[in-house]
This record gives sequence, C-alpha cells and structure tokens, in this order.
Amino acid sequence: QVQLVESGGGLVQAGGSLRLSCAASGRTFSSYAMGWFRQAPGKEREFVAAISWRGGSTTYADSVKGRFTISRDNAKNTVYLQMNSLKPEDTAVYYCAASGLGLSYNQYDYKYWGQGTQVTVSS
Repeated sequence: QVQLVESGGGLVQAGGSLRLSCAASGRTFSSYAMGWFRQAPGKEREFVAAISWRGGSTTYADSVKGRFTISRDNAKNTVYLQMNSLKPEDTAVYYCAASGLGLSYNQYDYKYWGQGTQVTVSS
C-alpha cells in the first residue's frame, strides 16, 4: 500500500515557475515508477511526466518537454515536478501516481493516486 500526498501548487503568472512535491508513505516506494498527470476543467486527465523506480529513465508529454522536469529522492520517499516557463494552458489539478508496471504514459497502469494539487497560471 502506498499513500501519496501532493503539495506545492498555487497561483503563478505566465512565465513563472512552481515545484510540486509528492510525498509517499510505505517502505516500497522505491520499487514503483512514478508519474504526474493533470486534469483541467472539462477535460480528460492527461499524462505529464513519469520516472522509473530508480530514476534513471524519464519521459514527458510533448506539451511540457523542455519546460518540466521530474525527479525523485527515494531516501525521502518523494517525487518532484519542477515546472518552468508556465503557460495558462498548464492550469489544472496535478496528480502524482505510483505504478508497479514500470514507466508508463497510461493512467490505468498506475495503482495509487494522490488527491491532487491545484496549479493556476494567470496570463
């Protein structure tokens, strides 16, 4: 069982930065690939970024490539999403999730989910 709690969301102007954190409970955190997803009002939840269990592999949605960076610290049971050059279209609730199936774009491969943190980017 893994419990996930996101933090770090907020209101920021376009072009600004935010760093999201996702703290995990459970001794098996390091055995899970971790992902970030987001859901804007009226839209489907979409993949943002993912990182392998050891942190050696990462993948990103094309819409955030070059602006967002995912990382993890297994000693702290935490995964991060550094978001730079934010755009109004990045406004969404951001969720972290844990997958026992390895690096994946597919939300259905993720077993555990946090409650989400709101990110609002003003123009």
